[in-house]
Amino acid sequence: MSSSLPVIAAVDGSDDSLHALDLAVDAARGRGAPLRVVHVRQYAPWAQPEVLTTGPPDPEDDPVLDQVRARFEGRTDLPAVEYRPLEGAPAAVLPELGSGAQLLVLGSRGRGGFASLLLGSTGMAAARDAECPVIVVPRQGRGGGASHDAGAQGEHGVLTVESGPRVVVGVDVDHPDQATLAFACGEAGLRGARLQVIAAYSWPPQFWASPGELVPPTIDQSAVENETWALAEGLLAPHRERHPDVRSDAYALPGDAAGLLVAASKDAELVVVGRHRRRLMSPARMVGSVTQAVLLHAMAPVAVVPPTASEQAA
Repeated sequence: MSSSLPVIAAVDGSDDSLHALDLAVDAARGRGAPLRVVHVRQYAPWAQPEVLTTGPPDPEDDPVLDQVRARFEGRTDLPAVEYRPLEGAPAAVLPELGSGAQLLVLGSRGRGGFASLLLGSTGMAAARDAECPVIVVPRQGRGGGASHDAGAQGEHGVLTVESGPRVVVGVDVDHPDQATLAFACGEAGLRGARLQVIAAYSWPPQFWASPGELVPPTIDQSAVENETWALAEGLLAPHRERHPDVRSDAYALPGDAAGLLVAASKDAELVVVGRHRRRLMSPARMVGSVTQAVLLHAMAPVAVVPPTASEQAA
C-alpha cells in the first residue's frame, strides 16, 4: 500500500504529540508514504510585547521541529521526512491539511490545553473537519472512564479478548458506513492485527402504551441479536474478500455503542469510528455523540474516518 500523499504528524513539543509522532512514523512506513512533520505556531503580536522590537520569529527557526530532528537523529528506519513550520490557529490550520494527506495524526491534548480536558479543541476540530482520516492518540496511561460490560450472553454476543494486536471498529447496521469498515480492515492488515467489528443494539426495548405505562417487551433478545449479527456479517463480507489475510469477527452486543467501544479499547491497537454525515437539517459537520464519547474516553488511539463523497451524497 503506497501513496504519494504524506502522513502528517502534528507536533507542539508536548509529550502527547511526541507519542503521536511515533505512531505516525509507523503509519507512514507501513504505507510506503512520506512523513510530514508540522508545527503550527500561534502568532499573536498583541500577546507578545517583545515582537514590537524584535519582529516576528523567523519561519524557519522552530525549536519544536528542531526537537523532532534531534529525536530522529541517527535512525535508519524512517520514511522520507519533511519538516514544515506553519503559523495560525492550530484548530483551523490542521484540518485544512487533510485535503493533501492520506492520514493526519496528533495527540489528544497539546501543550496549550487545559489539564482538566481529556481532548483538546484542536483534536476535536481535526476529527470533525479534516478531509482525510484522523488518528487522535490519547495520553499514555489514560483510563477509560466508567466501566461498561461488553460481555453479553448469546451466540454472537460475547466479545473475546485474545493476546495479540486488535483493531476495533464500530458499525451501525441501520446506517452502514463502508468507508469506516474499509479503513479498519486496511489498518488491521497493515498491523497484522485481528479485526473486531462491534454492532450495538438497544436492550431491553421500551414500548409505551400510554403516558406512564411501560409495556414489557415481547421480542426475543436472541432474535434481535442474531439479526444484528447477520447484518454486520453482511456489511463485513466484501471487506473480507478484499483482505483475506485479516482475521475478522463480528459481534452483536446489547447496550450503548460508545460504552462498548470504550470497553473494547483496552489493550487494543486502534479503535475506528465514523464521522457523522451531514444532514439536511444539520448541514454543519459534526463528529456525532458516539464518536465524541470514544474520543474522550478510549484507552487506545482513535481513528475518525470521514464519509466518502458518495456516502455523503446519499
